[in-house]
Amino acid sequence: MKRSRLITVVAAAALSVSLAACSSAVGTTPTAGASSSSKWNGTGKSASQLKFGTVVKSMGFNWFVRMETGVKQFGKDTGINAFEQGPSQPDPAQENQVAQDMLSQNLDALIIDPIEVSTAESVMKQATSQGVVVVALESPGVKNALYDVEPFDNAAYGRHMMDQLAKKMGDQGQYTIFVGALNSQSQIAWTNAAVAYQKQKYPKMSKVGDTNVTDSVQSKSYAEMKQMMQKYPNLKGMLGADSYDVVGAGQAVQDAGLSGKIAVIGTSIVSYAGDLLKSGAITQISTWDPAAHGMAGNKVAQFVLEGKKIATGTNLGVPGYNKVTVTGKTVQGTGWVDITKANMSKYNF
Repeated sequence: MKRSRLITVVAAAALSVSLAACSSAVGTTPTAGASSSSKWNGTGKSASQLKFGTVVKSMGFNWFVRMETGVKQFGKDTGINAFEQGPSQPDPAQENQVAQDMLSQNLDALIIDPIEVSTAESVMKQATSQGVVVVALESPGVKNALYDVEPFDNAAYGRHMMDQLAKKMGDQGQYTIFVGALNSQSQIAWTNAAVAYQKQKYPKMSKVGDTNVTDSVQSKSYAEMKQMMQKYPNLKGMLGADSYDVVGAGQAVQDAGLSGKIAVIGTSIVSYAGDLLKSGAITQISTWDPAAHGMAGNKVAQFVLEGKKIATGTNLGVPGYNKVTVTGKTVQGTGWVDITKANMSKYNF
């Protein structure tokens, strides 16, 4: 919980203001990334006639509950019928089924945050063939989406997390890596960049063991961390990519009486990690606002149907996406935020 490149985390009410002027009728010219001969279901429709569906990894995660507030705010501010759905548990096949069910509802845009991009490619291809604008979230390398929206540069974020981990480890010692899934492309991009950077900048640090895969399950992260501490008694750090990784690992560290002795750092949100941040079992988390990210994905789809060009410097009208960077089909926002016990009250989601 995946998916702030320094996105300023803001309340949905503040996000509302930035989109208030977006309820105009949709134009007829396809945007960059689409063939000039492409015809979308939503071409020529007014905002009130459009239907945008956002599919997420699981509606059982607070991360995506928060994202839903942004999707709903986008709909309120633009007049577009925008909604979010996802399976109760993170399962790639179930997520695909949710997307396919949406396609039977005469969608104009499909915004999807896939668990496994490779699994989701088929439903994205199906959507495109049906005239549905497809925008992926946090899916670098995606093939069957017009755009992939990223809250920040993945490699830079990975390097940043390694800097934070190294600082807490005194630039030396053994550490371990956790991810939610090996097919979670953003998480793998972060951790690969982090490890490569460590080898270059922090030669006295060393990654031990294979990358731990947790399936976005806190109990699995807990069990994996217990095993790593037993196998590597000199372990000094843990870096987690999935939002539940640091929670399970932090609990294991706390139960072992090692809070403050093993640095636990990674991506998460306060509603998951708050108690363990307070206790000191989790050292620091980094994040971005999923509400803003969901809004940005929907805004990109709206731009496509309005025939607006999306290029480096484009303002999507969403905090953190006021001056995006575009490389190929990748649209990047501008930041992340680091959260500790000292400032966690500012990011209460």
